[in-house]
Amino acid sequence: MHYIFVVVVGLLAGTISGIVGTGASIMLVPVLVYEFGPKEAVPIMAVAAIMANLSRIMAWWREVDWRACAAYAIPAAPAAALGARTLLALPSHTVDIAIGLFLIAMVPMRHWLAKHEWKLSLWHLAIAGALIGYLTGIVVSTGPISVPVFLAYGLTRGAFLSTEAASSLAIYLSKAATFQHFGALDMDTFLKGLFAGSSLMVGAFVAKRFVLKLDPNVFRLIMDAIMIAAGLSMLWNAAHA
Repeated sequence: MHYIFVVVVGLLAGTISGIVGTGASIMLVPVLVYEFGPKEAVPIMAVAAIMANLSRIMAWWREVDWRACAAYAIPAAPAAALGARTLLALPSHTVDIAIGLFLIAMVPMRHWLAKHEWKLSLWHLAIAGALIGYLTGIVVSTGPISVPVFLAYGLTRGAFLSTEAASSLAIYLSKAATFQHFGALDMDTFLKGLFAGSSLMVGAFVAKRFVLKLDPNVFRLIMDAIMIAAGLSMLWNAAHA
């Protein structure tokens, strides 16, 4: 019954994240913590996130912006390894507060950027990749932070989902390798990650038919709602840590 619960939530989380590009960790991590304990939840989610991002790349392969992916991922991957190494040294509630405020602030900022027709360049993506990669190494997921970055670059729908997934894949591979190197990712934890990740993969392909029908403006409004919800969730976690 424990594994069935993980699969059901994983399928739902995979479908939602397949539509909006993020949210899988926000939904699945509390379940993983409840079922397997907080110590295993982070490396399990790292493995599951690798599978989830692979499925989004497979679903939208032809729309990946590889230049944007490279600009973001090349500095992000080593930064994620550094963040994973320092995971236990920083107070998590402080990180949660900072990220929560950032997510909420990015909603009006994204609208301001759109109003002034200012878009991010490849250099901006590289700087953002280094910062977000490091934060992703420290916390379970910073997926919602990468959303406004890629939207501000000008990507939407399939192009956004695939490029963000390809960039995140490099980050989570680096993070998982770091966990494995320091003994936090044994075979049992790895298999649990594969189990959770399989349901996320199925959800990504279920989501594709819904994404194709979404108007770009509706897509961006959904992004705003996800970022506000994620930001409030992180602030709530910090207040009750």
